[in-house]
Amino acid sequence: MFFVADDGPPADPDWHGGHVLAVLAPGQGAQKPGMLTDWLDLPGAESFFRWAGAIADADLLTLGTTGDAEAIKDTAVTQPLVVAMSLFVARELGGLPGPVAHTPQTGRDVVIAGHSVGELTAAALAGVLSVEAAIALTAVRGRAMARACAQTPTGMSAVLGGDPAEVLAAIEGHGLTPANVNGAGQVVAAGSLDGLAALKADPPAKARVMPLSVAGAFHTDYMASAREELEGLVGGLRPAQPSRLLVSNKDGSAVETGAGVLDRLVSQVTSPVRFDACLDTLRGLGVTAVIELPPAGALAGLAKRDWKGRHDVEVLAISGPADLDRARELIAAERGRPEAEQAPDWRMVVSPARGSISPHPIAEGTRLAAGTPLASIAGRRETVEVAAGYAGVLAEWLVAEGDLVDAGDPLARLYPEESA
Repeated sequence: MFFVADDGPPADPDWHGGHVLAVLAPGQGAQKPGMLTDWLDLPGAESFFRWAGAIADADLLTLGTTGDAEAIKDTAVTQPLVVAMSLFVARELGGLPGPVAHTPQTGRDVVIAGHSVGELTAAALAGVLSVEAAIALTAVRGRAMARACAQTPTGMSAVLGGDPAEVLAAIEGHGLTPANVNGAGQVVAAGSLDGLAALKADPPAKARVMPLSVAGAFHTDYMASAREELEGLVGGLRPAQPSRLLVSNKDGSAVETGAGVLDRLVSQVTSPVRFDACLDTLRGLGVTAVIELPPAGALAGLAKRDWKGRHDVEVLAISGPADLDRARELIAAERGRPEAEQAPDWRMVVSPARGSISPHPIAEGTRLAAGTPLASIAGRRETVEVAAGYAGVLAEWLVAEGDLVDAGDPLARLYPEESA
């Protein structure tokens, strides 16, 4: 599946026009009855899922083969089931999970992004967490969120189409939260059942409201007790530094430290998923191929719709073992680049949001530490801070005070530390 661009090469020359592969990890809602069945013919599959089930304290093998739709929508078991399946298939692709022999500055062979609980899969793929830790933390997260859902009747509804500003205004007008902003004209509203019913009865112009079969209002303040439970546990983990570029649901920015990844894994439980910002970042990085891990389909669909007409990029949703050969070819094509092409000369800082920008008074040529605040973006609903995702030298500002920027727009160029 290809899209042909007519607007020139990617904006970020970090990859010098070579192959850039994005691996996407799905979240809850992607599960399907019998989702593991076709994979059990692969060597080690059955033992992997028995082992993952022992870590998660759930019979993932049975749930993934004979469990019906009702059984596998239980938040407590769905989340570890989805993450374990993604990690198993990643392993089949040649050892994506776990630490890899790249530094955060040069390990740009694969860009990783996950949706919601898929960010725990992404943390393992980027080498931040072990596979065992990712599955165990996912199981704790799922049980904690299930308990939070039981406290107050809440729900979620997808809002498809309509003017983005009008959709957000309608959601807020009914006392709801835009819990998932997925891109491609898809926003998920979350909150009270009364508010969701009112939104469905009075939808935004040219938009459809579709109630979702979920246990509660994920990624809202209704999940506060689950967030507190996770906060009390992650201090016992010892995360590694990301060895692959890991793009965050929070704002589409790269996360450069293991501690930063853990912080975001906790805060995302009560914070909106901004997968639209992730797609903007991947587009700005010049991604040329996308692989969505199983249970695949939803994120590949969002990418195809959001990037239509913008890039020449193959999007592969791995739906069964027959897709593994093509996925391996895409990985091999990326890894086949000459080493000289893999080291970036400079990198682009892109906007995570739409609004008016106020750059901080930092002179070009200044050496910056990772995490240095660079600018503020004042949007219609909130002000978003932009920081340097890595250490380096500010080469050039590309915006000025008061400029209007959109998500994904280039803001500044930085020379990475090793090139400075």
